[in-house]
Amino acid sequence: MKIAIDIREAGGEKAGKGWYTFNIVQNLLRQDEKNEYILYARDGIPGFGNFKNARLRLFSGRGPLWHYQVARDVKKENVDIFFAPSSYIIPSILPANIKIVLTVHDLVAFLYPNTHNKKATIIEKVLLRHALRRAAHVCAVSENTRNDILQRFHYDPKKIDVISCAAGEEFQPIQPEKLKDFIMKTNLPENFFLAVGTLEPRKNYLNLIKAFKEISDRFPEYYLVIVGKNGWDYEEIHAAVKENYLNKKVHFLGYLSNKSLVNLYSLARALVFPSFYEGFGMPPLEAMQCGCPVIASHTSSLPEVAGDAALLVSPESHRQIAEAMLKIIKDPALAIHLHEKGLQQAKKFSWEKSAKKLLRIFQKKH
Repeated sequence: MKIAIDIREAGGEKAGKGWYTFNIVQNLLRQDEKNEYILYARDGIPGFGNFKNARLRLFSGRGPLWHYQVARDVKKENVDIFFAPSSYIIPSILPANIKIVLTVHDLVAFLYPNTHNKKATIIEKVLLRHALRRAAHVCAVSENTRNDILQRFHYDPKKIDVISCAAGEEFQPIQPEKLKDFIMKTNLPENFFLAVGTLEPRKNYLNLIKAFKEISDRFPEYYLVIVGKNGWDYEEIHAAVKENYLNKKVHFLGYLSNKSLVNLYSLARALVFPSFYEGFGMPPLEAMQCGCPVIASHTSSLPEVAGDAALLVSPESHRQIAEAMLKIIKDPALAIHLHEKGLQQAKKFSWEKSAKKLLRIFQKKH
């Protein structure tokens, strides 16, 4: 078979969809040496040049033009399957003779549009329904996303499989002696809670800041470290820090490499992930795989990801978030328990297993 894949999101500074694309395609190519792959991107992406049965096709067009350039080339190449791990545009414009496999990460545009980028919301609302109709098979990143699709679109359950995300292999516990250089270079505080994710309304940073204000008033030796690039409506988050006089207690580190993130997970008292809605939620899994205790929302896919290895709270209640943080501070035995449970929970997820499942979907006769 000849299989085409849009890997555009796998380059540069990656968020959830980018890491999903990077990891699942890498693992797919390691496992499948029989089929021919064409990988479409704007620029060269490290890590994809070493596979004999894969070739990279680069197109420089911006916006919709890039998608039309790729769609035209896919038709010219006469591919059997087009896999769309992050976008609905190309699946919506390809001819019916090409088998489409589509990944749906979440339905935030439909369920929580006020917390999502307006332009992305409009595009997803316009295209997803059509892309679902065109798809021979759909990959949902969690049972929660699968259920959202079934309920919202009355979709055929036989056409949807759950292809879970996982944490990368680099997310592992680090021994304390190996962390000394990182601590000296970054001048990190000794006691801090960590938050990871793009600065946007859906991630619920405003309630996190309210919760941390309560912690800071009682335990002034504690800090909050936030990792993530500025997203839609990020200004409100910085304003909330100033309004609560937390400028010296909340550190914004921007987008960081996985290498730096592993160190932070290994040093943090806990990851706090109070998102309103997640299709999967990678940071809790990364943290657990590093042995970092996790506090997460009890909504959407997060209970599915965290299992019984995290403290689950209502994202609507900054008090509940603060109470969970307080438990971590006051109960060292609880933190050790969450450390151990998290390491076990993380073992349930694997990019290798997810790629195997995806390959079986490609091989199905439709």
